[in-house]
Amino acid sequence: MRQVQGSVVCSQCGRLVGVNEEKCPFCGAWRPGLFGWATVLRRALGGRLDLFTLIVGTCVTLYALALLLQPEAILQARGLFSILSPGTRALFQLGMTGGFTWELGWWWTLLTAMYLHGSLLHIVFNVMWIRNLGPAVTEVYGAGRAFLLFNISGAAGFLASNVMSNVPTIGASGSIFGLLAALIVYGRRRGSSVMTQQLWQWAIILGVFGFVMPGINNWAHGGGFAGGWIAAHLMSLDDDRQDSSWVMLTSLGLIVLTLAGVVLSFVRVTGILLS
Repeated sequence: MRQVQGSVVCSQCGRLVGVNEEKCPFCGAWRPGLFGWATVLRRALGGRLDLFTLIVGTCVTLYALALLLQPEAILQARGLFSILSPGTRALFQLGMTGGFTWELGWWWTLLTAMYLHGSLLHIVFNVMWIRNLGPAVTEVYGAGRAFLLFNISGAAGFLASNVMSNVPTIGASGSIFGLLAALIVYGRRRGSSVMTQQLWQWAIILGVFGFVMPGINNWAHGGGFAGGWIAAHLMSLDDDRQDSSWVMLTSLGLIVLTLAGVVLSFVRVTGILLS
């Protein structure tokens, strides 16, 4: 429940301040108690809820839903890379970006498209990387900032793709490249050359893989890496990895906005199909 009296820990300096303080008297952070919701947000998003488990669960749920929305597309597989591929209509209904959605100004698809996948191999590959990189980024940046890095990178990748090519596109690959970039930035800032060398090797291998395999959106990969790199440089590093209340609030806002975007895409595309 919302805390209306007493003290909270300021997420910027770690000292106790009054829950209703307008500014932290020690570091000047604005509204450290976030109008009484700071403790609730930290407990919900920083402790009880594993945000990368939420990401994986959302990807799997939307993938299954896409198959159910257009089941006839499942029978149109033309090789290993298209096994259990959702149909284009279903993907647009759930928030695929690029193509006519971008031309119509549906900006929210920059968020929704990163949770959609085009085949069984596509989602298995991306989920594997999310499960490998997500906990590592959470360990060094904190849960809220790691979640923001995932979303900022994915959106940056799709923005680059839509501006440069505008081809219909989906997938968490841009976000994955952004997580790699964030870990490289962390390694450089901490002076860990072994860590950064290994991460650069992974990034280069994945980048080359994108040019070898058919149907890979390299604009999204490059944009995602750049987005993660810039966002990571703008984020502070602290040993206790304590996310500020505003980081947690922004993370919660992105969750709500993404869910609303999926619903809005479904309503808009379905309306176009019925008109």
